[in-house]
Amino acid sequence: MAHPILPRDRHRPSNLRTISAASSLMGVEGVMTPQSEQSEREQLLETDIERLGGISRDSQYGSTSGRAIDTGYKALQGRKKLKKRVQYYIPSLSWIPKYSASSIGGDLLAGLTVASMLIPQSVSYASSLAKLSPVTGLFSASIPGIIYAFLGTSRHLNVAPEAALSLLLGQAVDDIRHELDDPHSDKGDALGLAVATIITLQVGLLSFIFGFFRLGFLDVILSRALLRGFIAAMAVIILIEQLIPMLGLVPMERVLHPATTVEKLLFLIENMFTHSNPNTAIISSVALGTLILLRILKRCFKKYWFIYRIPEVLVVVVVSTILSAEFRWDEKGVDILGSVKVITSGSFFQFPIRSSNMKYLRRTTSTAVVSAVVGYLDSMVAAKQAGSRFGYAISPNRELVALGAANIGGSLIPGTLPAFGSITRTRINGDVGGNTQVASLVCSVVILLATFYLLPLLYYLPKCVLASIITLVVFSLLQETPHDLIYYWRMSAWMDLLLVTLTFVLSIVWNVEVGIVVSLIISLLLVVRRSSKTRMTILGRIPGTDRWKPINENPEAEEDVSGALIVRIRESLDFANTAQLKERLRRLELYGVDKSHPSEDPRRTQATVLVFHMADMYNCDASACQIFYELIEEYRNRNVGIFITHLRSGPLKAFEKAGIVKLLGADAFQDNVADAVARIRPNQW
Repeated sequence: MAHPILPRDRHRPSNLRTISAASSLMGVEGVMTPQSEQSEREQLLETDIERLGGISRDSQYGSTSGRAIDTGYKALQGRKKLKKRVQYYIPSLSWIPKYSASSIGGDLLAGLTVASMLIPQSVSYASSLAKLSPVTGLFSASIPGIIYAFLGTSRHLNVAPEAALSLLLGQAVDDIRHELDDPHSDKGDALGLAVATIITLQVGLLSFIFGFFRLGFLDVILSRALLRGFIAAMAVIILIEQLIPMLGLVPMERVLHPATTVEKLLFLIENMFTHSNPNTAIISSVALGTLILLRILKRCFKKYWFIYRIPEVLVVVVVSTILSAEFRWDEKGVDILGSVKVITSGSFFQFPIRSSNMKYLRRTTSTAVVSAVVGYLDSMVAAKQAGSRFGYAISPNRELVALGAANIGGSLIPGTLPAFGSITRTRINGDVGGNTQVASLVCSVVILLATFYLLPLLYYLPKCVLASIITLVVFSLLQETPHDLIYYWRMSAWMDLLLVTLTFVLSIVWNVEVGIVVSLIISLLLVVRRSSKTRMTILGRIPGTDRWKPINENPEAEEDVSGALIVRIRESLDFANTAQLKERLRRLELYGVDKSHPSEDPRRTQATVLVFHMADMYNCDASACQIFYELIEEYRNRNVGIFITHLRSGPLKAFEKAGIVKLLGADAFQDNVADAVARIRPNQW
């Protein structure tokens, strides 16, 4: 019986009417037929197709054409893909719409807690380490954090100035300031702001470029021993630097101008008992002792939340400021913070690329590079720890972009310090209850409010108390050093111990930049050295089988093919690891897999047949093919037979293009080692 033609089908071509009728006859309850699937897609895409100018359901044909449906479907998928890409590169667009009201309490408390710690810390870093106005530290603790909150992939990382990087910037400022006749003049202060701005801008640009070109693997290739040596050296340098204001020796320092860390250490030894200010020394000792005591109490009574959340740094700052104002410590020779201008230059925001800043570009690039690398390493450690603890992934490349954008934004305010993540602040953020970057936004807003409205209240804050706060950071920096040194010793990791020692000594004796640059070069050379050695081993046959295993891992494996050397290459070949392939093969041929000195007599005879097992070689670049071709030619000139087994399709195509297949002939390529050995000893198999 013919299917009746519906009114809206009259204008369709006959072949489409037939298909439509057949589709309707196939439909059964609960089964998705072609027609019902088409109908569902029409319903889902009708609105989108109309927006795109496609044929609607109410058009002259009475139904959406297949081409319009496909176009609309592709457009919808394209929009979804674009939305995911945008959310990937701007993570805040993903978590802000899903933000839950239940997270507000934890984020608010975490933001307030971290802010109470950061306000005195950032003031200390700016004034005592970077030798700049305290307000620059406060802006560094707020503006970059706001930018990172929208671009970062970590939910808990808090971005603010760090002690080590502030010291690096301060040393760069001091080096340039000492070229002036009066480094403490207003002109010297303007110079400090310009140097800090150009360094922060370069740090931001370098971090952003590293992320854009996907160099996030830097935290993997750089040795942890290098970072440990750097941190230990920075801790000692910071301690020596801060002992000077803690003992009231700043006036004497301005007269003698000790430059290097060693000179400052000798300066301390010579003057600490004869020219120190007793009042300053007592206040510093009491402040430091109180900070340590409160921190110990917090650890002992961690189960009591109201004790654990006491901001010990803020408590010491408030109490010391009140006592200083009450007893007028400034009249007794104790340096106080004094009046601080919120706007450090002519205007609040300034474009950082200007002639007054750019003239210091070349002299500060090395400091910026070191700050960018070290800051990123420290940030990634903190971010990965938080991600592992709370169960989310961290993208190193997007972290670099976010940190770069944060520092570029910070450089718009003159004098802002480089800002990166901190392990301590990030851990506290998670402990107190922070769930998202809203905690960082709260922290930044609180710090900005404190900058504009609360900073005048710190007029009588003793500077030696700020030095005591920074000295407390030294204990945190040195906390893991003994454990790592003992671990390296137990593991006989002499190269790691050498890196730690070299970085530490060069940073103390010479300067921090020399120490970190030399160690970076050594670390990278070690990586290159290890990657340039092709991983390979000699295979032997398991008795009674046709299986071939590495002889150094399987004692029962035997090399029972006279004159044959069967080598398994255990990685892809490229220009780096193939350069030494010839020498590596020669050593395997003459000395085997055991370690030996080149001066020793060969323990093996030269091979007459060479069999390559290449199952682990997934790629072979052009340079590697060229070197391998030359290697085969040399073996053929020695009348050494060559067989290649387990070769994958990708490397085979590369060998064909390079002429290796033509050079060897098709018979040289076998499926497995057993087939190759069968051609060497046909009677055995």
